[in-house]
Amino acid sequence: MTRRSFLAAAPVGRTAVAGSLLGSSAPGVLRSAQARRPNILFAIFDDQSYPHVSAMGDRLVRTPGIDQVAAQGVLFRQAYSLSPGCAPSRAALLTGRYPWQLEEAGTHASLFPRKFTTYPELLRQAGYYIRLTGKGAGPCNYKEAGWPHNPAGPSFDEIRAVDLPSAISDNDYAGNFEAFLKARPKDAPFCFWYGAHEPHRVYQQGSGRKSGKRMEDVAVPGFLPDNEVVRSDLMDYSLEIEHADAHLRRMLELLAKRGELANTLVVVTADNGMPFPGAKATLYDFGIHVPVAMMWQAEGKGGRVCDDLVSLADFAPTFLEAAGVRAPSNLVGRSLLPLLRSNRSGVVDPSRNRIFSGRERHSHARYDNLGYPARALREGDYLYVWNMKPERWPAGDPEWFADTDAGPTKEWMMRHREDPKVKPLFEHAFGKRPSEQLFDVVRDPSCLRNLAADPAHQVRRASMRETLEKSLRAHGDPRLTGNGDIWESYPRYSPMRPQLGGFAEQGKYNLKYAR
Repeated sequence: MTRRSFLAAAPVGRTAVAGSLLGSSAPGVLRSAQARRPNILFAIFDDQSYPHVSAMGDRLVRTPGIDQVAAQGVLFRQAYSLSPGCAPSRAALLTGRYPWQLEEAGTHASLFPRKFTTYPELLRQAGYYIRLTGKGAGPCNYKEAGWPHNPAGPSFDEIRAVDLPSAISDNDYAGNFEAFLKARPKDAPFCFWYGAHEPHRVYQQGSGRKSGKRMEDVAVPGFLPDNEVVRSDLMDYSLEIEHADAHLRRMLELLAKRGELANTLVVVTADNGMPFPGAKATLYDFGIHVPVAMMWQAEGKGGRVCDDLVSLADFAPTFLEAAGVRAPSNLVGRSLLPLLRSNRSGVVDPSRNRIFSGRERHSHARYDNLGYPARALREGDYLYVWNMKPERWPAGDPEWFADTDAGPTKEWMMRHREDPKVKPLFEHAFGKRPSEQLFDVVRDPSCLRNLAADPAHQVRRASMRETLEKSLRAHGDPRLTGNGDIWESYPRYSPMRPQLGGFAEQGKYNLKYAR
């Protein structure tokens, strides 16, 4: 089955509960846990910003799978990733901790230390049947760190010889889920990780237009040029989202047919923002503001929206609480179940008034494999960004700017950078940034107007800087505890770019080095 031959399934309706029974000997399960624990279906798309869901009003993309989860559960409109890059975002999500608390796992393409506990592992110990399809944690080298399988769970390649047909394909996400359901031990609740590779680049150029999408339906973000090249690129991106959503829709249908949908906690999100200049790999709003929808029909009233500030760090405590498993004391997130079970929309819990995000290394984009350390605080309507090494190029050293994924939009902006209308947008995406940035993301979601030097915002800027520094110290962030250079010493296990230079062995794979 090719990525484009997958056909959308029919709409899924409500079904009766047919949950799994809790074994009395399951380790780590709280005495107060219900006799019928929920299944957990977690779907995470790769590189998708928050507006690009039809439930959010986007006219270009059609996401009936995500829309169903939102309609029968809660749509979280102010949800944030823990990092604007996939590996640290996924590691933080799995552990319920901030990337700067995870050593090598908090950066891109390094190790995932075995000492860190993931929620799938805790659920497995409590009797849950665990598997993943597609992209799990990573890119990271988990095997050399001592993991028997991906930290998100055993992949189909790793367990195929044990209990699944050899014909299963990693690209057939829904087919894998169906095989998983058939192989599941009787009465065992499951936790399934669906990690779509979409809408990560590369795209088939022009595929969106060929599918019937219309230029006039494209909403071009303010940080991108508005022209036919960019609009076509956004159409291709939206088609990739639809492909991933079609598999989610099929999974929901499979659960409905089995009578297990009502007692399945379904969460769908993305690891970070869209792979366009000024979004992915940045701490601007489109780099870390992601879609989140959640439903558990047996526990929460559907058709609601939530505007509380929530984080992907909240997923681990949510899943553990739902399963009746005691959460480790070092988790930084808070369970979302109270928000799911509430009958209210809008701001449900006013105490959820801030989130944190940050980044170190993304791709090999700078001389000597240096990263771009930055941290962010969203508080109320404002986003504060602290660029800790403003002398470095945020999108990577010229002319590669490799922290921004290659694609038609990037290439067009590179060619037209001297155009007076394009130059400010090019500088916003690729140019060096001041150490402090402050944005009113409600009025300025494109993060084009930096208010950090505005006299009218000095009290807010100083307050958010103080809050961020104090919080990072409390988290044990090496950048605040005098050991920040440790981030530059972590090994990289993905390809290097020899043209960026730095040391003799540059360009090799599986390279370990110290500084």
